[in-house]
Amino acid sequence: MSNALLEVDHLTKRFGGVTAVDECSFTVEPGTITALIGPNGSGKTTAFNMITGYLKADSGEIRFHGETIARPRPATLYRRGLSRTFQQARIFPELTVEENMVVAGGFGPRELFGRRVTSADSERALTMLTQFRLDQLAQLPAGDLSYGQRKLLEFAAVLMSSPTLVLLDEPTAGVNPVMIDAMEQHIRERHAAGVTFLIVEHDMQLVMRLCDPVIVLDRGAPIAFGPPELIQNDPLVLEAYLGS
Repeated sequence: MSNALLEVDHLTKRFGGVTAVDECSFTVEPGTITALIGPNGSGKTTAFNMITGYLKADSGEIRFHGETIARPRPATLYRRGLSRTFQQARIFPELTVEENMVVAGGFGPRELFGRRVTSADSERALTMLTQFRLDQLAQLPAGDLSYGQRKLLEFAAVLMSSPTLVLLDEPTAGVNPVMIDAMEQHIRERHAAGVTFLIVEHDMQLVMRLCDPVIVLDRGAPIAFGPPELIQNDPLVLEAYLGS
């Protein structure tokens, strides 16, 4: 029996006559920072969306903690310990930064104004914001944050559920080098605290110094798997990125 935290087995998705993900199979072992990379259009985000229930697979199976997820639903997976971020950070721009964190902890926006949100909930949100150096912005509308700060807020928010597995979709895309360093540090810190990561990322320098193992997709299917030093010299990977 597999000890993998996440198992993707022959996952397939077609859009009309185009096969975006083609019999895709891979595993994510607990305690790893696994990268899922590939050329543009290789199916990475489509695979993410099927794993997390934002897109229905045409066929295939997903197992989390050894249990088959017959009908993946984002909210159900979130409660079970699997959370994710998006290429474009998804936040509530009209809520404050702190309120975004409280919502991520399990409260609906309407409940923020009731009595169910306790001082303990607020304290936990502020503790997380402090760790991400966003505490000074806690009372600002989230819509006032910079692009990079929004990405940090989304990352901090998904951690409010105490996940065992976090899927990060392009966490450093469009941010400056200082923010890239900050994001990398937060990933390392959370990983050291026991969180497993599966990361889609185009910054190959970041992938090579942060992730192990690395899964490479091309045309919707894995073509390589292994440590970064092996992947970066793999002829199939070079051909996929550079073209034949």
